[in-house]
Amino acid sequence: MAKELLTPDYIFESSWEVCNKVGGIYTVLSTRAKTLQDSFPDKVFFIGPDFWLHRENPLFIEDKDLYAGWRNHALEHEKLSVRVGKWNIPGKPVAILVDFSPFFEMKNQIYAEMWNDFQVDSLHAYGDYDEASMFSYAAGKVVESFYKFYLTNNDRVIYQAHEWMTGMGMLYLQKAVPQIASIFTTHATSIGRSIAGNNKPLYDYLFAYNGDQMARELNMESKHSIEKQTAHFADCFTTVSEITNNECKELLERPADVVLMNGFEDDFVPKAQTFNAKRKAARKALINLANKLLGVTFSDDVLIIGTSGRYEFKNKGINVYLEALNRLTRDKNLKKEVLAFVNVPGWVGDPREDLLERLKSNKTFDTPLEVPFITHWLHNMSHDQVLDMLKYLGMSNAADQKVKVVFVPCYLDGADGIFNMHYYDLMIGNDLTVYPSYYEPWGYTPLESVAFHVPTITTDLAGFGLWVNSINGKYGELKDGVKVIHRTDYNYSEVADAIKDTVSEFSVMSAQEIKKIRMKAAAIAEKALWKHFIQYYYEAYDIALRNAQKRNSIKTSNL
Repeated sequence: MAKELLTPDYIFESSWEVCNKVGGIYTVLSTRAKTLQDSFPDKVFFIGPDFWLHRENPLFIEDKDLYAGWRNHALEHEKLSVRVGKWNIPGKPVAILVDFSPFFEMKNQIYAEMWNDFQVDSLHAYGDYDEASMFSYAAGKVVESFYKFYLTNNDRVIYQAHEWMTGMGMLYLQKAVPQIASIFTTHATSIGRSIAGNNKPLYDYLFAYNGDQMARELNMESKHSIEKQTAHFADCFTTVSEITNNECKELLERPADVVLMNGFEDDFVPKAQTFNAKRKAARKALINLANKLLGVTFSDDVLIIGTSGRYEFKNKGINVYLEALNRLTRDKNLKKEVLAFVNVPGWVGDPREDLLERLKSNKTFDTPLEVPFITHWLHNMSHDQVLDMLKYLGMSNAADQKVKVVFVPCYLDGADGIFNMHYYDLMIGNDLTVYPSYYEPWGYTPLESVAFHVPTITTDLAGFGLWVNSINGKYGELKDGVKVIHRTDYNYSEVADAIKDTVSEFSVMSAQEIKKIRMKAAAIAEKALWKHFIQYYYEAYDIALRNAQKRNSIKTSNL
């Protein structure tokens, strides 16, 4: 007989990315919000940093009447400056944005408390540590204030903190309001990401690494310390995939209590005729751009492939993607021209004026522009890793080359100055996507790709790739909608060949075969909807609430 799970009455979640769209965690929280809101209407509160202050934030709808009594009390009696309203996403959950700047003058005192109470080492802090910590502490104070103003000991309350940037607030609450049950979620260990990013072999040697020692070596001591201590003190510790859980076991010395896989909602995916129209428009825009930049006329059935994500050259597998494209130029099995995009935000400058001039015309061009690889100028043109590698590989985008590469180094937010289209409105035009990550705790980009019926290539070093293998009962193949490539610390060349061979295989498929693969891709995406994955959150809530009860009963008995 299954035990009845304890469920919370109120849920508070803090993240740097609440109403602040900067990375994958934004997608996790914003797509899950409606599912939680449906189950806990207006009892789910998201707490984020108020970067906008007196300026309009398009992601936040302020409501000055909402919890006005508490807001005024918090400002008058606790010097907490907050704005309350709704997060402008499906479900429109309550959002509380806090101005954390006043806490900087208390920084040393806060760090001393964290050391004394939780052995968090902030002595070696640098970079964004201070800013993140002050926000985190402020978020904790916000929840404490709200709890004491509105709630009682009879209310079951969860506080979920996302990433090391919110750990300090969770720790503060555990001391200030021990009745609140805590969940800490690491989406990628800071030290694991650093090991991978510093070209050290992560996976073969993971068992031999000591997290504390590596933190000292890589100058990551303070971030690692807050992350590790938060993981150990949390009532429930979670991460997003089994591959990241292995990092947690070795580097944080605590395995996750629950793996919270990242789902999504598909309400942003167009349906039926709208889908077809958007796909047609996307392909037209991509092919037109390529003509204006390269001076090459492409057929309507040119094979369009792409990669996207953060500019982490090795970790995201951008290097091996370019290597595969270079090898593809000499592949005799490739039966179509390939137009390959690299949609990765770099140190972007201005949109190219010469390209804009061509885009304004209705002409078809037969001569390339200068530097026929890139849509926007960069501030570091001579030291950019994508451009450097294209030069090293001798890829010229010449008319007689079967593979052409276009680098789009900006956020596709609808206002980039060249496409002026949103990412999803362009991504739908791809025939195939490639995400050959070396370090990828989950992997939203391949999941988004299959949601748009675009088959994708990923690796078994991505949480998403491992999950696909688990639901298939085998390594995913192209015919399944997702090709999962085995990747290790050292098989770079084999991965490049596997990508090359997969693209070649795709280029000879019939329209009917491709239609089936696209349907398989969409079916995989459906299995990752939040309605399937939310159950793991309920498990985490139960564990956190029960462990908080134990923690408080022990504390009471010791009094």
